[in-house]
Amino acid sequence: MNAQLSSLIEDLDKVRQHSPLVHNITNDVVMNNTANALLAIGASPVMAHAIEEVEDMVSIASALVLNIGTLDSSKVKAMLLAANKAKQLNTPIVFDPVGVGATAYRNTVAEQILQQCKPTIIRGNASEIMALAKVNTKTKGVDSTVSSDSAIDLAKQLAKSYACVVVVSGEIDYITDGKEILEVKNGHTLMQRVTGMGCSATALIGAFVAVNNDVLKAAYNAMVVMGIAGELAAANASGNGSMQVNFLDELYKIDQAIIKMYFKA
Repeated sequence: MNAQLSSLIEDLDKVRQHSPLVHNITNDVVMNNTANALLAIGASPVMAHAIEEVEDMVSIASALVLNIGTLDSSKVKAMLLAANKAKQLNTPIVFDPVGVGATAYRNTVAEQILQQCKPTIIRGNASEIMALAKVNTKTKGVDSTVSSDSAIDLAKQLAKSYACVVVVSGEIDYITDGKEILEVKNGHTLMQRVTGMGCSATALIGAFVAVNNDVLKAAYNAMVVMGIAGELAAANASGNGSMQVNFLDELYKIDQAIIKMYFKA
């Protein structure tokens, strides 16, 4: 077994053994999806965003996920409070800049999170990553209008600027720490037709980085698991509705044998 597969299987086992608590301050559209994805993989989700409790909640969590899909001022304040506490505790922070580049407010909030929260990992589609890197690109809602490979150089730049790992989701997923670039070739185009699939990927990254201090490997391993589950779910789906249900089932069932069979180096 090669080193990549060994690391992936070890991380999956750790997630299921330790069931890390992943604190999500996420968007209203995907809350149910991401909670179920975390449960399916073996982690423990909590979806707390009240200003009065986020610091206490992050104090008992193993990772913090911030998702700006549905913004309001109260939620932004909660994110900043939680992230400040997470930094004090050295708890990893995963940031999903949903729709950044679409509006001035969203850009301002994303910049505020980058500067004040210092995310451990950033995951977005190519348009979002390019927008974060200050490139004049336009996003179409939360969908990417450009391919993931066109954002590689900017992802590296972003990773270097903020000393973090950047994940660019797309037909091929790219994961970089500013120096090394890893590719994930697993996945299926039907995943793009299910709302919140990218947000689920961000949440899964939170679970994996909670059990692996090697941030680059943790992000890579989460995206491979995501991709394999997506492939298998699509194989038996008749549309995006069954795809969503199948995906959760495949996350629940995925194991060492399945990973070895479907992993694309």
